[in-house]
Amino acid sequence: MKLEHYPHHPWKIIEEGWNPENVKASESIFSLGNGAMGQRANFEENYSGSTFQGSYVGGVYYPDKTKVGWWKNGYPEYFAKVLNAPNWIGIDLKINGESFDLNTAKAVKDYRRELNMENGLYTRSFTAELANGLEININSQRFLSLARPALGVIQYSISANQSITVEVSPYVDAGITNQDSNWDDQFWAIDAVEAQAAQAYIEAQTLKTAFSVGTFMGSRLFEENEELSVAGNPFKTSKKAGTIYQHVLAAGKTLSVVKLGGYVSSRKHEKAQLKSTAEGVIAEAKSYSFSDLLAEQTQAWATIWKSADITIEGDIKAQQAIRFNIFQLNQTYSGEDAGLNIGPKGFTGEKYGGSTYWDTEAYCIPFYMATKNQKVARNLLTYRYLQLDRAIENAEKLGFTNGAALYPMVTMNGEECHNEWEITFEEIHRNSAIAFAIFNYTRYTNDLSYIPEMGLEVLIGISRFWAQRASFSAAKNQYVILGVTGPNEYENNVNNNWYTNYSAQWCLRYTAQQIEALSITAPDELARIEAKTKFKKEELSRWKTTADQMYLPEDSTLNVVLQQDGFLDKEMVKVEDLNPAERPINQHWSWDRILRSPYIKQADVLQGMYFFEDHFDLDTLRRNFDFYEPFTVHESSLSPCVHAIIASKLNKNDQAYAFYLRTSRLDLDDYNAEVEEGLHITSMAGTWMSIVEGFAGMRVKEGQLSFQPNLPEAWEGLRFKINFRDTIYALHLGQGSFSCTVDKEGESSVIVNGKKQPFTGSLELKL
Repeated sequence: MKLEHYPHHPWKIIEEGWNPENVKASESIFSLGNGAMGQRANFEENYSGSTFQGSYVGGVYYPDKTKVGWWKNGYPEYFAKVLNAPNWIGIDLKINGESFDLNTAKAVKDYRRELNMENGLYTRSFTAELANGLEININSQRFLSLARPALGVIQYSISANQSITVEVSPYVDAGITNQDSNWDDQFWAIDAVEAQAAQAYIEAQTLKTAFSVGTFMGSRLFEENEELSVAGNPFKTSKKAGTIYQHVLAAGKTLSVVKLGGYVSSRKHEKAQLKSTAEGVIAEAKSYSFSDLLAEQTQAWATIWKSADITIEGDIKAQQAIRFNIFQLNQTYSGEDAGLNIGPKGFTGEKYGGSTYWDTEAYCIPFYMATKNQKVARNLLTYRYLQLDRAIENAEKLGFTNGAALYPMVTMNGEECHNEWEITFEEIHRNSAIAFAIFNYTRYTNDLSYIPEMGLEVLIGISRFWAQRASFSAAKNQYVILGVTGPNEYENNVNNNWYTNYSAQWCLRYTAQQIEALSITAPDELARIEAKTKFKKEELSRWKTTADQMYLPEDSTLNVVLQQDGFLDKEMVKVEDLNPAERPINQHWSWDRILRSPYIKQADVLQGMYFFEDHFDLDTLRRNFDFYEPFTVHESSLSPCVHAIIASKLNKNDQAYAFYLRTSRLDLDDYNAEVEEGLHITSMAGTWMSIVEGFAGMRVKEGQLSFQPNLPEAWEGLRFKINFRDTIYALHLGQGSFSCTVDKEGESSVIVNGKKQPFTGSLELKL
């Protein structure tokens, strides 16, 4: 798919023209979700061309047995896979007795897909020429209801230039497989297949994990908006059930099937109640027209956009991109269910297992804190607290004791399920990201209850891990952390990764500070936690010693910190001097060659300086940015956003804007030539950060919002809202101007370019 395949539009993603080679990529781009389920933009009708079928139910997974050449102690037994669920969108179509298939049509004209991000409506339309000059027109509209999380809605319309006999068969189908499978196991056992007039139901259970899912559909038939009384003939096989409608359609008339379908699962309902619950969803939805349900959907999205939208004035390309990112984030996670989290592909694909990574804490929480109420971000932290016991078990498997906790690199239920040793055992910096998220949340929300209720137990477990993982080097007379992989995964099994060591040091100190604070503000709560965790006061002494004597590699000649020991021993050829034909290097070089190179997959040292920016002066930040950025290949989706934020802070405006476009249009323009596998959902939160923390320069300082605006030259203005401590701040930043209004009475204040600005109601400044 070529760059900028989708024309720029402020609220829509549009594809025009039929090209089978783009089908799988567009299936990702036009994906839909509502926080509870998701659907790739597969065709409703049968398609024999290359396609990636994908329907997903939040929280439903399968433990696919780990596949490795040989076993290592501590390996997880399985990799949790998000499952391709039974398909509810299918509508088989026959015209004059012949099955319709876009892949075999004589010609396809006026092909168009459109995703309206204002209301989540996905539309596909085309004219197909069949034998004997017959032309049929198809218009399909689809959305997943935000108001009714179990429900998806399709209106599938057919017309022709001649009178035709139409056979249209909406169905549900459990004959599906996962593309991402280690052993090609069967993931589902089918318990029931049922069909009756205008309705069908399949109940299936995941093997091993025993999630029961009811996949359902109901259908209605219309001609020219008048409902037909055609009963339809129910049918079923061992894996498929539906209804067959036959109708003679006059030339120029339109026949429409309105299909209601979706999922109910045992995560939310008793297994014995799944079928009756599904029937209730259909019955209630059938009392509304397609237009009524769409109006309900439009209102639900309007509520989201009211708080989450970012308006960029003067740059449609940038505008489309940020809205696409915000749209997908809200499709993926609503914040209502503390048992769900945000997978790197969301509901758009199966890569990475669909599980939870450190991306949530490092990138996603700021977006959800600022655009929703604090309960949503608290739920993301609660998710980790509820899995603390599993994190302790994970650490025990690797030989750690005394309640040390190692949170998993990849998980669905708290148990580690990533099976590449250099990541599973060594990418341990994920622990610090979770601790930082606790700090970030409490700093932002001023929710003082989270630490005593949940957070301190997590911090103690993580700090115990760091105290045991660090070892004392007699040669250095300092504590070192050996055999790790930092955020830069192009360096494995290194010693003293600066980011890992620095964040571990910070974590030990931060945990000790929270214990000291609770000893004054909530001694009874502290006593309860100490008893529950079997905490001993002497642990604080060990933590202090380890933190104070932590080795942090640096180079005094270059006056920069070192990514890890030996980094300067490499052949230091900058990225700009690489042969472009060898990019991306992860698709052209051997792993051995990558590991011996200086090339950085994503922000590593700079990730730490982004997190702990208040610890470093501007000159230190500039020196390290200028040194490391030229060696960074940005072959992780999580890299450009951090660089955009830092570049903006350093007034490297052209670089900042280029990084923003890369992160925001990563999928729309398919920079990595892999969008057909699914979208990069968690990096989309980084896109939001690159605007709000980068170009708007938003921080929390002294318990207040602080801004240091630095807009790209192409932008005439920037508008967005921030929910900060239950007050909505509406910001408008222009070239040389700053305005803010709040939705509360009385005096407020913000910090702008380092100066506190008190105001009542609204504030207008010239910069």
